[in-house]
Amino acid sequence: MIDTHCHIDFDEFDEDRDKVISRAKEKLNAVINSGYGLESNAKALALSKEYEGFVYPTFGFHPVSSQNSPQEEIDAAHKQMIEHLDEILAVGEVGMDFFYCTDKALRARQQEIFTGFIEIANEYKKPLLIHGRDCEKKIFNLLKDYDDIPKVIYHCYGGSLKTARKILDMEDHYLSCSTMVCYSPRHQDLFKEIPIERILTETDSPYLAMTKDERNEPANVALAVEKLAELHECEVSDIGQQTEKNARYVFGI
Repeated sequence: MIDTHCHIDFDEFDEDRDKVISRAKEKLNAVINSGYGLESNAKALALSKEYEGFVYPTFGFHPVSSQNSPQEEIDAAHKQMIEHLDEILAVGEVGMDFFYCTDKALRARQQEIFTGFIEIANEYKKPLLIHGRDCEKKIFNLLKDYDDIPKVIYHCYGGSLKTARKILDMEDHYLSCSTMVCYSPRHQDLFKEIPIERILTETDSPYLAMTKDERNEPANVALAVEKLAELHECEVSDIGQQTEKNARYVFGI
């Protein structure tokens, strides 16, 4: 099993990060730490070197943060990604979030910034790891103009089944199933209909724990795998093996 999206670089893990990673090693074969901004990207890279062969980095810029950032900071993120292309697995998480952002001007700014990151993934042929909320169809349509992005991952997918089916009509586009599937009937109904061959698993740690009072951690991706096995009426081991196979193919690890 692989947790394809988490944030163990965050402050929430400062006091026991090594123990969290040790618990992950007991259940998982890899963890992908997704950068959130300039500082987070640097931390993700440092963790990948400290836990080489188990923790892998991606570099991104969260849309809710980027919408208010000066252009100089966006340019610095572009430069950071390009300088470390050989060390990161993907460009992301990047994207648009229309759940938290309802202002039209800021939504337009999010799209402008996201387009810049799409162009990097397309030019340098890196997988694109997408944060998309309440705008999945719009993101899907944006990507139609780009032909050289090798793999596309919709992190923590929560869009409609109709849009999901359009995404899956595209070659090498994948939907990531978070630990929300353990307790969200909507996500259960959705991922029951998605072929296991196109699903990745993630925790989005420290977020999306079983209760609001808990901190999520990578080892809990096993819970999402168990729920997917239940939904698809398969053996847990089969789901774990297939989703890991998917992740290794998508991210090249």
